[in-house]
Amino acid sequence: MRVQRKWLRAGRLALALGVAMPAVAAAAASTTGAAGRDGGGVAGTAQSRVVPPALAAALPRLSAQQLAGQRVIYSYGGLTPPSSLISLIRHGEAAGVIFFGQNISSEAQIAGVIRQLNRANASSQNPVRAPLLLMTDQEGGQVRRLPGRPYLSEKQIGANPLAKAKVLATQAGQGAAANLLGVGMNVNLAPVLDVYRQAGDFDDQFGRSYSKNPTVVSDLGASMITAQQAGGVAATAKHFPGLGAASARQNTDVRPVTLNLPLATIRRVDEPPFQAAINAGVKLIMLSWATYPAIGARPAGLSPNVVQGELRNRLKFTGVTITDALEAGALRAYGSTQNRALFAARAGMDLLLCSAQNVTQGEQASGELAAAYRQGKLNGPAFLASVNRVVTLRQSVK
Repeated sequence: MRVQRKWLRAGRLALALGVAMPAVAAAAASTTGAAGRDGGGVAGTAQSRVVPPALAAALPRLSAQQLAGQRVIYSYGGLTPPSSLISLIRHGEAAGVIFFGQNISSEAQIAGVIRQLNRANASSQNPVRAPLLLMTDQEGGQVRRLPGRPYLSEKQIGANPLAKAKVLATQAGQGAAANLLGVGMNVNLAPVLDVYRQAGDFDDQFGRSYSKNPTVVSDLGASMITAQQAGGVAATAKHFPGLGAASARQNTDVRPVTLNLPLATIRRVDEPPFQAAINAGVKLIMLSWATYPAIGARPAGLSPNVVQGELRNRLKFTGVTITDALEAGALRAYGSTQNRALFAARAGMDLLLCSAQNVTQGEQASGELAAAYRQGKLNGPAFLASVNRVVTLRQSVK
């Protein structure tokens, strides 16, 4: 029955995508392991093989640009989404949109924007029949894009005895879900599962970590995730494999960050909350932009060793991976948006978060992915597997 249900799900997904069943089978059967040492050029990664001719004949009927669009989250500036974004959504070339404070003047206003985006998504010109991923950062405490719940920061929750803290974490998940669903959003880029080390460090200074104790972070994160997803909003555990050791000035949004931690420490302290999140069924995991020399030579979200080796193969995560902001200062050595997008895709990232609040950024990323896919510079089965994971997620939300 397990195999039969798997194929039924694959069949429904194939119909939604317009994909021939052999292509779905090939994508599902494809595996991309860690590429060994990831410090070399992009061409050396596991996903750089040319698409075999036999597979090319079974590629989906979606255009390369539509396939690439399923892997991009767009953003825009101001209160009104531009016509270019509406057009991309209408033509099936966007997976979703992230909203920031400057996009929101009131709950009524953002709810109206979301209705507009959903109307575009329902266009007959869009072959992908699935809801958009409409997301924001609603962590609680200082990091909230919408007014209202969850009010408490993770630090405030974690300061309580564990039994009470788990109740508060559950209430935070319930509150976040109700708040976001109330305006039409369906993904929360929360909770943060970093295990902070010192008072006032990167996570702690903004109250973004539950505890220094990985067991406490695991328990509270799982409680928040379970409640939030039961409330109809997909949760995102971040920032894998963990930013808890970052000092106050080690901000990947601003500059490159290297965390020289022993592999044993990463696996004993930083990764357990993510394993607990996976066990709780978390739907998305966001990768860190810090570099962890014990695992690989590139920032985590550009590293096959981290994405495939640690997260997919070691922790057995089968959901959707999402990058942190593609414009982050941590990636300054990786050049243009196009180059960063290609590195991320080759590392195994499913969704690229283009959060510069400029639609052009997302167009550059998706354009590069489409061109690389057409030219055989990205592994075909791996590309389709990413699209399948994203569309499955889209079909699971409201």
